[in-house]
Amino acid sequence: MYFTDRGIEELVERRGEEQVTLEWLGERLRDFVDLNPDFETPVERLATYLARLDDPDDDDA
Repeated sequence: MYFTDRGIEELVERRGEEQVTLEWLGERLRDFVDLNPDFETPVERLATYLARLDDPDDDDA
């Protein structure tokens, strides 16, 4: 198990039944980066990965 899996497991456990919009998620990511600017690059990479997940024309996903 990766260290980050603990946070993912907590997220699923606490909020797994909720439904959220991508707009809501984007705002929470912006809030997080505002409070933690050192994480701007990883958050940007995650957002890009999620945005391009189903894009057959994007080989970088």
